[in-house]
Amino acid sequence: MQDLFADQRRDIEPLGAGLVLLPGFADTAALLEALPNITSAAPFRQQQTPGGKTIAVSMTNCGALGWVSDRRGYRYQDTDPVSGRRWPPIPESWSALATHAAALAGCPDYTPNVCLVNRYLPGQRLSSHQDLDERDFSQPVVTVSSGLPATFLVHGETRGGKPHRLPLVDGDVLVMGGASRRHYHAVDRIAPDPTGRVPHRISLTFRAA
Repeated sequence: MQDLFADQRRDIEPLGAGLVLLPGFADTAALLEALPNITSAAPFRQQQTPGGKTIAVSMTNCGALGWVSDRRGYRYQDTDPVSGRRWPPIPESWSALATHAAALAGCPDYTPNVCLVNRYLPGQRLSSHQDLDERDFSQPVVTVSSGLPATFLVHGETRGGKPHRLPLVDGDVLVMGGASRRHYHAVDRIAPDPTGRVPHRISLTFRAA
C-alpha cells in the first residue's frame, strides 16, 4: 500500500493557518483503479443547491456517509438518494493515504468516513464556500488532485479580499486543518489540456463527518 504514496521525500509545504501541501504525494494512477467500482454503484451526478441551481461539477460519494445537496439543503446521509442504497465503501488504499497525509500535516488519528469524488470538465469551477456540514472541525479535510491542473483559491474567514492562489497538479495532496478548516475556498475555472489527452480533473476529498 505504501506504493500509493508516490514520493514521500518531496517537501511538505506548510502554507499557514493549518493549510499544508504535500506535492506529488499520491500515485493517482494506482488510486483511481478503484474508481470504476465506485461509480458503477453510485454514478457521477450533478446535484442541485437548496435554491434550485444545478451544481456544474459532477460528483459522487463513497464511505459510511455521503454529502448530498438538494432543495432540502446540504447534509450527509448514509444512503444514495438516487438508488436508495448505501454508498460504496471507501477503498482501504484511499483511506490509508488520507490518514497518512493528515498525520504528516500534523493531524494524527484521522479516520475519514466520507470521500467526495468530484469530476471537473474544462471550463468548470467550484464557487467560494466553507465546509461546515461536519460535526468536528478539529478534523481536517484532505484532498487528492488528479488529472488536469487546478488553481485552488483560499480566502480567510470571509470571502472578501484577494485570495491566495495555490496551483495543484496531479498527485498533490492538500490538507486543510487548524484555522484553515473554516476558511472560504474555491477552485478556479479548469483549463483544457492543450494536447487533448487529459479529459478532466478528479478530486478525492476526505472528511470525518
